[in-house]
Amino acid sequence: MSYTSRFTLPLCVTGCILAVAAQEAPKPQLTARELFYSAASEPAPAAKAPKKATAKAKAPPKKAPSAPAQTAPGDQPPPRGTTPQHDSAGRLPLGASVIPAVASTAPAPSTGTALGLKYTILRRSGSDMVEVPPDTVFHAGDRIQFSVQTNGPGYLYIVSQGSSGTWKPMFPSIEVEDGNNRVDGWHTYTVPPKSRMLFDEQTGVEKIFIVFSREPETDLENMIYSLQGNQPHPAAQDAPKPKQMVRVASLNIDDSTVGRLRTTYSRDLIIERVDDKTPADKSDKQESAVYVVNPSGSSDSRVVADLKLVHQ
Repeated sequence: MSYTSRFTLPLCVTGCILAVAAQEAPKPQLTARELFYSAASEPAPAAKAPKKATAKAKAPPKKAPSAPAQTAPGDQPPPRGTTPQHDSAGRLPLGASVIPAVASTAPAPSTGTALGLKYTILRRSGSDMVEVPPDTVFHAGDRIQFSVQTNGPGYLYIVSQGSSGTWKPMFPSIEVEDGNNRVDGWHTYTVPPKSRMLFDEQTGVEKIFIVFSREPETDLENMIYSLQGNQPHPAAQDAPKPKQMVRVASLNIDDSTVGRLRTTYSRDLIIERVDDKTPADKSDKQESAVYVVNPSGSSDSRVVADLKLVHQ
């Protein structure tokens, strides 16, 4: 009896140690692009291959080494840093920066789905609008638009800063869905919707700020919208609510509001830049885009992004 006990105990201890080690194995690290498409019930081909490769790996891929803000990881789970086309200090012309990245990868959320947006800058080339990298230097006469796509339903706000330092809304726009800023996932929204931004002779940096949230952003909602004719809410529960109108002409959003939103919601973001130097998967086309994702899975998640368009 004692002979059996001496050998049974070490085997039990060993099995327990192995079980604990298996439970503590770290989750696979995903790039912003992988997290973005992980929210889709049927991910796009561009996201399927990297996601499948990550799931089959015996060990989680290593994190990308620290890099300047403009460097983004590659398309596959093994990290690849792109070579930024900047000066030796990693700066863009006129001191502008494109992506204030704080991390390159993160695990998928334990509950819920990662919230993300993808934006692309388009410049007119002949009769076509062509994707260009976000660090493109624009010149007088260039005509551009930019597109935004989200990976789920929510509320989208896009504001631009003028020379006075105040911000004005670009989206919601009275030209899109009568000013409704409730957006659907996987739908591309082009801004400006029916025109193009034209760069004139004055050089500088055009600043655009994007907010995407699962729930309405109260401060921006109050600034951007007003009830049509200041009508009171109807008493009957089944009566339609008064239509909200976008206040474009008289609206100015102060810089402190944008700064507070940027500071509050930019800390937990995962950001990835994909361009023509990023090796493409066999089923993937080359693209120039930036993916910004909040990987928390929280029901009140928000994503913010800065576009700084350099004009020389």
